[in-house]
Amino acid sequence: MTPPTTEPLEAPEAPEQEFRPVDEQLALVLEAAVRPRPVRVAISEAQGLLCAEEVVAEHALPGFDQAAVDGYAVRSVDLRADGDEPVQLPVVGEIMAGSRQPRRLQPGQAVRVVTGAPLPTLADAVVPTAYTDGHPANVTVHRSVPSAGYVRRTGEDVQIGDVAVRQGDTIGAAQVGLLAAVGRSKVLVYPRPRVSIVSVGDELVDIDRTPSVGQVYDVNSYALAAAARDAGAEVSRVGIVPSDPKRLREIVEGRLLMSEVVVVAGGAGGAAGDEVHAALSELGRIDVTRVAMHPGSAQGFGRLGPDSVPTFLLPANPMSALVVFEVLIRPLIRAARGTRNPHRRIVSARLLSPLTSTKGRKGFLRGQLLRDERTGEYLVQPLGTSGAHLLASLAEANCLINIDEDLTEVPMGDQVRVTFLAQRV
Repeated sequence: MTPPTTEPLEAPEAPEQEFRPVDEQLALVLEAAVRPRPVRVAISEAQGLLCAEEVVAEHALPGFDQAAVDGYAVRSVDLRADGDEPVQLPVVGEIMAGSRQPRRLQPGQAVRVVTGAPLPTLADAVVPTAYTDGHPANVTVHRSVPSAGYVRRTGEDVQIGDVAVRQGDTIGAAQVGLLAAVGRSKVLVYPRPRVSIVSVGDELVDIDRTPSVGQVYDVNSYALAAAARDAGAEVSRVGIVPSDPKRLREIVEGRLLMSEVVVVAGGAGGAAGDEVHAALSELGRIDVTRVAMHPGSAQGFGRLGPDSVPTFLLPANPMSALVVFEVLIRPLIRAARGTRNPHRRIVSARLLSPLTSTKGRKGFLRGQLLRDERTGEYLVQPLGTSGAHLLASLAEANCLINIDEDLTEVPMGDQVRVTFLAQRV
């Protein structure tokens, strides 16, 4: 069993330092959410986007009465209702799917039809082939069918004037199919919010180079870009920017013109964070504060540029940066997409081993969420220690364990709130 977690390995704070509550910081962030203007796209490009209009059907679906099975189109009154004696009907023709040649059925006749074929005039039912002897010229019907039996009626699925896809619906495969079925080649959608990811640090090298002494790979720009895509954003990974204030300001200023969200990793905490804050403050107000959470308490947020683009300064270590992204930035992206509920699902789970948390800060600790197949109860196993620098355990985690600010120890067996990171458990 994984050992109990220990006190987080974050830098100690000055006693007089005040922390902003997580919920207060989240409220400030969500107020800044701006949904991109709707655009009209081909339905083949709309998958995964939110519909920005009420799509009203201009054509009925089905557009005509059609056979629901292979069989014989008949008038139901020509069949004996009791079904005791078979009925023989002359077969006067055949209609295939896609046929555009009108045909009229006379009383006492049958027309052979295939699934999807239009029904001849006066026919109100289809007798499945299995109910007959299948004769091509004079078919014997052994079972009667009611009026409308085995028939897809005009407008049975969608009628003219019905709303086929509603505004705010996520367009998936079924919605794309329905749009095609009602004759829509294009649809108005909310595009994915554009998110730019920047990594700051002279110690960083890209993953295609070998780090020298004192250098580390740029993890943040790759990890945060992946997290933003998972949240539904269109991502530009700017990559590594040296700790030169003028150069950083120029790059961020350029990204503000083409982004709904800008994220600067390595821009919060320590002397480097002070330099980043000073450089970006020339583009607008950005508040560097301590948020009552761990990991990731050191962070910054503001609205920069002429369009007041939400801009985040995140800690340098990837574990903290990803947790801050999950708690604050992901909901912003989801809200900007127009998602009705931008938050992940939260459940209650029984703790499988004890853990500790930092007093005065809300803990977001890595965990493995399980489910008891017999009882359906959720169980959660803490992973590793709560050290902010530990990334490997986050890769194993499928949830974050939420620990209130006033708790420092949680014993095994207690119920805790758990945020899903995986779609299903």
